[in-house]
Amino acid sequence: MMEMERVNRIWHHRGYQECLGKIRVHEEAREFCRHTPEHFLDVARLTYILALEAGSLPEKPEEREEARELIYAAGLLHDIGRHLQYEEGIPHEKASAEIAEGILSDCGFAEEERELVLYLIRSHRTRQQGKDLAPLFYRADKLSRNCFACPAQEKCDWPETKKNLEIKL
Repeated sequence: MMEMERVNRIWHHRGYQECLGKIRVHEEAREFCRHTPEHFLDVARLTYILALEAGSLPEKPEEREEARELIYAAGLLHDIGRHLQYEEGIPHEKASAEIAEGILSDCGFAEEERELVLYLIRSHRTRQQGKDLAPLFYRADKLSRNCFACPAQEKCDWPETKKNLEIKL
């Protein structure tokens, strides 16, 4: 099993940690879902599970490990620009993609790999169709929220149709 060295480089990247710190400050008193490393990893793990179940991953073990690394990179980075949404009103998927591009480059991801990760980041807020990873990533992002256990559920402005009011996959 691959150690996901480049994903760990993302985690330790100075710019990534700075953005994460800004998000923490902005969301310190937030009563609704927060954008934390737990959420980022939940999205990655759920996407990988959904991709396994859908048969969307390569069959060769080394290619499957590469795909997993790209899914985890997207998971860690998909909301990293959230602080710019709070500060400047920039949609966070756009801000996250801009930030992620430099981080991915710094962490050794090739151009083709960066393009896939950036595509997942840019499209994670829009319901996707197709057989690529985007519909699974979108679904994982929504499934990662445990609305059924949230004390602020009644005040949440998510439509009832998006809320996870029961445990499901």
